[in-house]
Amino acid sequence: MKKAAWITAIALFGGPAPAQDSAPMSAIDWLSRSVVPMVSGAPVDLEPVQIEPTGAATPEVTVVALDAPSPDVIGILPPSATGLPRRLWGNGAESTLVQSIGEVPVETLPAMRDMMVMMLLAEADAPIDAGPEGRLFLARVDKLLDLGALDQAQALLEAAGPSDAEQFRRWFDITLLTGTEDKSCAALRDAPDLSPTYATRIFCIARGGDWDSAALILNTGRALGDIPPDIDALLERFLDTAGDDSGQVLTPPDRISPLVFRLYEAIGEPFATANLPRAFAFADLRPIASWRNQLEAAERLARAGDIDANVLHALYTRQTPAASGGIWDRAAAYQAVTQAIRSGDTDAVAATLAPAWAAMKTARTETVFARTFAQDLLTLPLTGTTQDLAFEIALLSPLYETAAQSHIPTTVDQAFWIAVAKGDLSQVTASTRAQEVVLNGFSGATPVAPQVSQYLADGNIGQALIYCFQTFSDGLLGDPSAISAALTTLRTLGLEVTARRAALQYLLLEGRG
Repeated sequence: MKKAAWITAIALFGGPAPAQDSAPMSAIDWLSRSVVPMVSGAPVDLEPVQIEPTGAATPEVTVVALDAPSPDVIGILPPSATGLPRRLWGNGAESTLVQSIGEVPVETLPAMRDMMVMMLLAEADAPIDAGPEGRLFLARVDKLLDLGALDQAQALLEAAGPSDAEQFRRWFDITLLTGTEDKSCAALRDAPDLSPTYATRIFCIARGGDWDSAALILNTGRALGDIPPDIDALLERFLDTAGDDSGQVLTPPDRISPLVFRLYEAIGEPFATANLPRAFAFADLRPIASWRNQLEAAERLARAGDIDANVLHALYTRQTPAASGGIWDRAAAYQAVTQAIRSGDTDAVAATLAPAWAAMKTARTETVFARTFAQDLLTLPLTGTTQDLAFEIALLSPLYETAAQSHIPTTVDQAFWIAVAKGDLSQVTASTRAQEVVLNGFSGATPVAPQVSQYLADGNIGQALIYCFQTFSDGLLGDPSAISAALTTLRTLGLEVTARRAALQYLLLEGRG
């Protein structure tokens, strides 16, 4: 069994896969130090300054009662939408849940990733020992940031307020990466008790057009010795207080946060996002980025399921490629099949579908392509190998069951795929190792793991799900029996749709090499 293609794929885009995609940096390691965070009730060694214009009155200190409701209960998907119980976390300890969520691998198949995001967004009762700090809430947000699910993380934070420093710094960074920082800067002016650092205050005031006040704050912080030398040099160049025309390039910092990223961009020394954590790719979706950078960012995010299929579609079809090779060939192939499908010309579809599918396999964006075109492909009167390919594509879309109901199998593989899509494998046998793995997960040949049984006995569905995500990732890394165990767990939890989608994706994307 080969390793997951997302790990082994190299040189597909002109060079090795970015290191962070194989060993992702946790969000907590790259978040901006935009406000003074609290550790055990005391601020860390960062100097806060107020965001109001000079001379503003000192704000009142907000005190949170120890028995205040925990933010851990906040979610944006009710149980009726997720199918998960309100007591998702059972009697689990908050510290254990926080650690477990942090350890879940972010590289997985789209079906498992979607289930993970749903769990992180779910409305649920707080753990029995949850405090007002909302540690589980922050762990959920951080995992969304690790995944690159910025839209979902932002929605979760905005459902919470965000009213405290740790929530705000995450929201602030999301706005920096999506180009909506004016919104968070305005919120910071209205909540100066969040204690913005000098760099944050200077950036926001300059964004508001008051460059003189920003320069005054920089000089004040410098005189007090409260600004680290590297940040001092960066802010000075950002404000151009010395009229520097030397052309000297600043030494890149070891730690690139979204705020540092935007400051370097502002002085004309932008960082490429390819080797930065996945969330930074959103910065290249902004209108100021070139079409090529937008396409590369969209493909990277689409591979991880972090952008809507319509966004990738709009970018692929925005204009005619002016060059050839690599991403331009993929855009051209995508445009050709789009035109063919829209025209309803089955001969044109037959000529363009296979090249477009090969291009999407190169980019690892098969499921996004399937989501976009499955409905049309199932409607067209295709025949032969084109019909077979359209069927395979549809199996990777939400219409997998519709495709299975209408397709007459012509191979044993197709018969097996149809059985998986329908959730009934009682009449098929496995002809490949990957099919045997799936069959074991659906037939009961692989029993429920003892750990899962214990979690279920404790009513801790969330921890059972986390264990399932970890197990499935182990399977992608070379332990086929772990895939069977994860599928068994999903079906035991009643997550049949996720089990079928994950099995089909495993068979069609990972199990054919």
